[in-house]
Amino acid sequence: MEDIAFQFRGKEWMLSAGRALYWTSQRALIVADLHVGKSAHFRKAGIAVPANIVQEDLFRLQQLIVRYMPERVIVVGDMFHSRANNEVEYFRLWRRQFPHIAFELITGNHDIMDASVYTSLDIRQYDFLELDDVYFVHDAADRPATLSGRYVLSGHIHPGVRMVGYGRQSLRLPCFYFGLEVAVLPAFSNFTGTYALEREAEAEVFVIAEKKVIRV
Repeated sequence: MEDIAFQFRGKEWMLSAGRALYWTSQRALIVADLHVGKSAHFRKAGIAVPANIVQEDLFRLQQLIVRYMPERVIVVGDMFHSRANNEVEYFRLWRRQFPHIAFELITGNHDIMDASVYTSLDIRQYDFLELDDVYFVHDAADRPATLSGRYVLSGHIHPGVRMVGYGRQSLRLPCFYFGLEVAVLPAFSNFTGTYALEREAEAEVFVIAEKKVIRV
C-alpha cells in the first residue's frame, strides 16, 4: 500500500492507501469507521453478506500497525457497528497481538455496546479527544460552536469523490478531505458506501485508487 507525506497546519501526516492517517510526531495511527460486527449483524438479519470482511479489514489494520509501529491507534468513531457478536470476539483475539499499543475510541453513533465490553477489549473511550490543537470527534456536526483555532478531524460520512473517465464512465472513490476547518477521514472498512462531499475551493483532497493515494 502506497502512502504520501502531507504537511498541513504545521503537522506532518502520512496518508496511506490503506485508508489511514499516520501522525508522525504523535506516533499515532488514525482511522475511522471500522464497523466491526456489521457483516455479522446483516447476516443475523438474513441478508447474504460475505463472512470474511472483518478478517480482511483487520488484516489491513495489522499491516499498517507493522508498517508504522505506532504507540497508539485512534479510531474516530464507529469502531463497532452494533451489539456484541462473533466478529467482536474475533477482534478480541486479534487485539492480543498488540498489548503494548493503546487503542483509543472516540465514540460514534454505532458504538452502542456496554462500556464493560470496551474495557474488556482494552479500548479507551472518549466523547472527543484533543491532541496538539486537533479536536477529534466522530461527526463534525457535533463539534462545539467555538474551538478557538483547533482543527477538527472527523469521520462518520464516508467521504468520496466521483472520478469521470473516457466514455463518460464514472466511479466514486474514497478520499481524505481536508477543509478549512474540518478534515474527514475515509471509512476504513470496505463494507461501506461513500458520500460525495461539496468541496470547498481551498480544500485539499486525496483519492484512494488501486492502492495509491492521489491528490486531486
